[in-house]
Amino acid sequence: MGSAGTEAPVRLQVDSCLRTLSASRDPGEIVHALRTLTRNLEDGEFTRLHYTHAIQVLVSAHCFGGSCDDEEIKKLWCEMFLRGPPDQTLLLLLDTISSTGESAALERCMSVLEKFLSAGRLQVLLWSRCEVGGACSDSPQLRETIIGHLAALPSITCNHLHTDTPDAFLPQQYYPLLAASILDSLEKTCCALRAGQDCSLGFVAQVLGKVCIQGYSSQIFETLAPRLSSLTRVDPLWQRVTQRLLEKVPERCTECVITGLIPAAVSRLMGNLVVTNKKAQFVLTHKLLLQQYQHTTALLKSVLGYLALDSERRTLLKQVLRSVCQVWCNSSAVKHTSVEQQLYVSKALLLCVALLSHSEIQELRQEMFQCMLGGVQCRLDSSIERIRRMGMIVGECLSHKLDTPGSQLKFQYEADEETRELKSLMESPSVEDEDDEQQRPDTSTSDDDLTPYDMSADQEKKKSAPPRYVRDCLEALISSDDAERVELSLQQAEALFRKNVKATQEVSVQFSKVLLHLEDRYSTAHFHTLRQNAMVALTVTDVVDYWTTEFYSLNYSLRQRMDILEVLALSAQELSEPIINKHAGAQPISAVTALEQCDDITHCRSQPLCTGRGFLLLPAAQEPQVTFDLLGSDHLVLGRLLHTLGLLMHLAINAPVASQMGRALLDFVWTVRFHTDQMVRRGVVFAVCGVFLSMPGENLLAELGDDLMETRAWLADVAENDCDADCRSLAVQSLNKCYRNLLLSSIPDQPMFKF
Repeated sequence: MGSAGTEAPVRLQVDSCLRTLSASRDPGEIVHALRTLTRNLEDGEFTRLHYTHAIQVLVSAHCFGGSCDDEEIKKLWCEMFLRGPPDQTLLLLLDTISSTGESAALERCMSVLEKFLSAGRLQVLLWSRCEVGGACSDSPQLRETIIGHLAALPSITCNHLHTDTPDAFLPQQYYPLLAASILDSLEKTCCALRAGQDCSLGFVAQVLGKVCIQGYSSQIFETLAPRLSSLTRVDPLWQRVTQRLLEKVPERCTECVITGLIPAAVSRLMGNLVVTNKKAQFVLTHKLLLQQYQHTTALLKSVLGYLALDSERRTLLKQVLRSVCQVWCNSSAVKHTSVEQQLYVSKALLLCVALLSHSEIQELRQEMFQCMLGGVQCRLDSSIERIRRMGMIVGECLSHKLDTPGSQLKFQYEADEETRELKSLMESPSVEDEDDEQQRPDTSTSDDDLTPYDMSADQEKKKSAPPRYVRDCLEALISSDDAERVELSLQQAEALFRKNVKATQEVSVQFSKVLLHLEDRYSTAHFHTLRQNAMVALTVTDVVDYWTTEFYSLNYSLRQRMDILEVLALSAQELSEPIINKHAGAQPISAVTALEQCDDITHCRSQPLCTGRGFLLLPAAQEPQVTFDLLGSDHLVLGRLLHTLGLLMHLAINAPVASQMGRALLDFVWTVRFHTDQMVRRGVVFAVCGVFLSMPGENLLAELGDDLMETRAWLADVAENDCDADCRSLAVQSLNKCYRNLLLSSIPDQPMFKF
């Protein structure tokens, strides 16, 4: 009875004040009513039962319109929102903003919400839920609603206010403020624990998880992670509180929170969460390492380093190594995953191995050895250079780590930034190494007092003279043991071919054989470029037919067949370009052969000259070969052949033979369109793109008919589902070219504009 008696006067008093605020226009009465309500803000009964209704009236009351000039009324009105229960205030303000059109009430709510945020009311709200008993009376539905509004405040306001949204409500300002409020709650929790009081972090953890799962983990952890890393470095209690916070994150949000947190000081912040939480274990030991590949090397180092830092977690590190080894040596994975994903897995493998102790390497020796043998072999079989080089580097690193006598792998490859990064993952510099580096004596200044000779005008004396005739050049490359003479001959070969056409044609086939078999015995500077340029100069003279025949001949390596294809492609490009007589020097070879009678200074070479003959490769490609397995194990050459044919097709644009070539090329590539090697599939799509670029739209329909529809359907499937990004991109380009050609062919010839 006493409780009811107390409640009645409060309710009556509140009702009286709200009636005054709703109807009165007397400033004195309004001020009196507001003062009465603000005095009740300290009363638990009022805040629990009447506060929400009171601020609803305050939002809609006409006496607080834009014409209200009474400063005391404005102050008391704001005080009602800034001193009351922050959860009720936040819910009402956001709901009002999201449901109210342009009005004075909307402006008042936006203004007071900005003050609510700047006054630290988020901190009050979060801490009220950390205190024991602070959220006991909340229903699950109310709790979820408050968490949702806290996590989505920018979305709720921006969706309604659009360009009128205040800066304080935007994600880039709101989420750092929320992160600072979370830090404040954690700090108060530490203080309370030191004072012997219990606290709960469940509500804060749910808010953190909700923000991260909505895609704002980077904004929240940009503030949280550095501060937590600093605080946990010196205070074990902060470590315990942070670890407890992460333990309380809902399971569905675990992945988003963990990926947002990494690569901070994971071990101090997470403790042994990976051991006790199955979801965290799956994310850290499997999903981040084997199912995703968009993350940075820093994240990989952080995750694997975290597993290696504790004896309980090292068991998981060994488990990770076994899983990564299985994936790395899986030939199917090599064929059906992108280069980027394979690089990511290779980095994970090297980092795992680098973190193992000697005893752990002995324990895992068999798995690592099988991984090395299988993984290196299936990568060396790949037609993609990056994958082959990746296999070589990882194979070298693993064999070095296993340190098996007689099984040390060593490959030759061209180093680049990627190879250097992979090798650096195996490096673990010790303190001794750093000290040695610092203590290394500097002997570079011992001869500073000596004055050097001026040798800037000196020239190296040549023992041999450069060849002046084609046959002299050929003889030097065949029989000379003089490195300087060989180098001079290679340097002069291209110019001699282009200058002396008839002499070149007399020995062109013999010279082509010599250049094709020529090896870099003397480590000649720019050897491969000089050799290739000479072969191209020979090809544009008269050896196109020779190359198309020799491509399938006996006693050639795959490398030499690849050289033939590259030379044909470069020659076709040169023959299809316009010739401009820019100087009085040597004239390009085709200008004095095929077009001797032409008086024009500028003309185009005959496009079908190389492209048509180059397509002599195509009929032979469809026949069984005894020289090499083009449609089987030698897919590297098949991929290059398809790219070359696609280029020749493109260079035949507007040529009379283009339609015939396109029909033949599509018939050939159709048989290998589902090849397991991504380089071959790229070649197929590239060739199809060449056909669409070169054949007029009306010819596409006339020559291909129903096959065109099937080709377009296949390209659409590749564009959507192929595992290789380049294949998908090429397929999209091919479809665009096809549609554009068909569209242009359907437009009748007519003036562009009518006047």
